[in-house]
Amino acid sequence: MPIEPARLNFTEDGTPCSDAFGDVYHSRDGGLEQARHVFIGGNGLPERWRGRERFTIVETGFGLGLNFLATWAAWRDDERRCDRLHFVSVERHPFRRDDLAALHARWPVLAPLAAELQAHWPVLTPGIHRLHLDGGRVVLTLLLGDAPDLIPELQCRADAFYLDGFSPATNPDLWSAGLLHELSRLAAPGATLATWSVTGAVRRALEKLGFRCERAAGFGGKRQMLRARFGDAGDATAAASPRHALVIGAGLAGSSIANRLAERGWTVDVVDAAAGPAQGASGNLSGVLRPLPSLDDNRLARITRAGALYGLRHLQRLSARGLAVRWDACGVLHLARDPVHEEKQRRVVEAQQAPAEYLRFVEHDEASRIAGWPLPLGGWWFSGGGWVNPPSLCRANLAAFPDAIRCHFGRGVAALESGAGGWRALDATGDVIAAAPVAILANGVGIRQFPQAAALPVRSARGQVSHLPAQADSAPRVVVCRLGYVSPAIDGVRCAGATFSVDDEDPSLRVSDHRENLSKLDFILPGFAAGFDPARLDGRVGFRPASPDRLPMVGAVPSVQQADRASPLSSIPRHPGLYAVEGFGARGLVWAALAAELLSSELAGDPLPLERSLVEALDPARYLLRPPRRAVADE
Repeated sequence: MPIEPARLNFTEDGTPCSDAFGDVYHSRDGGLEQARHVFIGGNGLPERWRGRERFTIVETGFGLGLNFLATWAAWRDDERRCDRLHFVSVERHPFRRDDLAALHARWPVLAPLAAELQAHWPVLTPGIHRLHLDGGRVVLTLLLGDAPDLIPELQCRADAFYLDGFSPATNPDLWSAGLLHELSRLAAPGATLATWSVTGAVRRALEKLGFRCERAAGFGGKRQMLRARFGDAGDATAAASPRHALVIGAGLAGSSIANRLAERGWTVDVVDAAAGPAQGASGNLSGVLRPLPSLDDNRLARITRAGALYGLRHLQRLSARGLAVRWDACGVLHLARDPVHEEKQRRVVEAQQAPAEYLRFVEHDEASRIAGWPLPLGGWWFSGGGWVNPPSLCRANLAAFPDAIRCHFGRGVAALESGAGGWRALDATGDVIAAAPVAILANGVGIRQFPQAAALPVRSARGQVSHLPAQADSAPRVVVCRLGYVSPAIDGVRCAGATFSVDDEDPSLRVSDHRENLSKLDFILPGFAAGFDPARLDGRVGFRPASPDRLPMVGAVPSVQQADRASPLSSIPRHPGLYAVEGFGARGLVWAALAAELLSSELAGDPLPLERSLVEALDPARYLLRPPRRAVADE
């Protein structure tokens, strides 16, 4: 369902309000004061987060973001604060960035935090958006869409709840028994809840679910508010994670998971047989970062959208820290294959009503201007997409946390052994390269050498990219795709390709593959390939790990090779402490950052950055519940 942004409106006394719901966003007696009294104070904060590794708050109704900003400010002001603050909030009608800035200007005391939030404000597309703020110590997870649809898809353990939707009379869905039941599913032992509403139906529903409710002094014109507690508090330190991982592979998958774990304070040993990072499939000069929409917004479309948007934010964060990652959000033009496909692309844009900054359809004349080349058809224009140099991204991922990430290059892993202390990576002589309680297989097609991963149907897909001599600033200055891709000029070279040949182990450059890439190039930009001699071209060959369903494999590795197809995924046995980040195929740049954030969140006990149904779609054990399929290529 498309996201319809909120419209900026005010009551006669200047209080922000919603025409759609006929209600105000906060008390007329003061929004910041209400946030502090009802939600922060009502949940016993800041005292309850002290001494904790992390503290997670779930809010129903982000609105202006005032509760979040007030909580963030309280966290910063508390010298005994928890290490990491997670704030999860749902919003059906989010404000656009400019409107949010205008609203936040009313509270100058929050200006620095509000400016950082606005700078990271996501493109308003459906699904879950994760924002890393305050150097990664404050994580805002925004669920954009209908709460009854998204809250059941949320996976986290909430320590506190802010019930702050519009009133039960104007927005009953946010206060329904079904939604409150989902909150009880998310509640950690001893979780607290606070809301300004003391409606009897809400209180009775909460009590039926196991919340112990009490009335307290309300704020401003409201005489009372509601506070509640779910069960008895558990030991906040009892479930501490091992915080030490062994990662096999230093390409996009391995460097990304090392980066995401290191930001959480983990020690990570990265082992790779090559002399440095990104020497395998991740070693190409350039790759494409863009999603793949569909008319029905299927799983592939939703995950590529989430992956592309999170990947872009990850690149921005690395660059902001001064790390030398090479990339350019020059835009990606995805041309239609034929008139039928062109009409389908139009229908997708009309149906999704996505923000123009994310996706719009351009006719052939505008597409020709964007590409700097005459084109017969139009297509999708992703103005925020672009190219990335994968080796520089891998190096930046590892360099971001030099004290936490230890690299073991030139050390091939011949075997993995498990024991009482976890996992050990052994070389060909049997010597231990590194060991840790958690092991993560992120070595692409090399995963097939490990017997523990025998259940994973990873296949090798040979890809050859052609390097074309190109002058700086020559057209196209954007990435152009059409059953292949061509990049802008990068250091005097333009990349075109790529071939996709499953179970082809030839490592040498082939003239026949150059011809195929030039044929694709001529299909993308008619006449552009003229003058290039395939026998004189340079290029690069890589072997990409492909999966049968074109989705990556992220999660615990199954310890069996067969299972009853009626089994739930959660019942399939796994190797304790062994995980995989695999099967990226030709979309490593789209998957890598999000897949790493997903697995890191799972390992650290953080809220997950994807919907539950999509997490299950990436589970490595999913293949045990399906008939076997062959890997297929996709544009």
